[in-house]
Amino acid sequence: MSSTTILLDRNRQFASDFAAADLPVLPRLRTVVLTCADQRVDPAHILGLELGEVAVMRNNGGRVTEAVVEEVATLAFMVAKMDGPEPRPWELVLMQHTKCGAERFADPDFQRVLKEHIGVDVSSSAIADHEQSLREDVERLRGAPGVPGYIVVSGLLYDVQNGRVREVFAPTPLGSFAS
Repeated sequence: MSSTTILLDRNRQFASDFAAADLPVLPRLRTVVLTCADQRVDPAHILGLELGEVAVMRNNGGRVTEAVVEEVATLAFMVAKMDGPEPRPWELVLMQHTKCGAERFADPDFQRVLKEHIGVDVSSSAIADHEQSLREDVERLRGAPGVPGYIVVSGLLYDVQNGRVREVFAPTPLGSFAS
């Protein structure tokens, strides 16, 4: 049996119990969580999320890449249009985790070999220090045109060994972060 077959079976069970809830277009908690694609890091389980509460973005390391900046700017524009003349703040939770594969990206030899073999530069996704990486990600957002300063950003670090999340920095409007 393939994994796809297993997933489709599970979906049939999900759909059989699915209550045609009126799920809003915007997440009920007005929050987006950016985290790593690592299978050990599922924000729905870690943060106790229900369907429709938050939007989730995932990539290698849970880093703010150029693609993430574009997504955040696009979401901010869309939310502002839906909110009307006075856009309300919404939250962006940056959540990295311990024992992350992106920590390997900090090795210059690994970066070089990856670039030579598949043409991908992972230097901006490298994690040598999670707290520093989270602060760099905030700076990428702050310097990005189209990303409004009223977005409230927080930084979390999930420990894959004990299941706990530690707040690296509290929710703060993007425009209020010190340079």
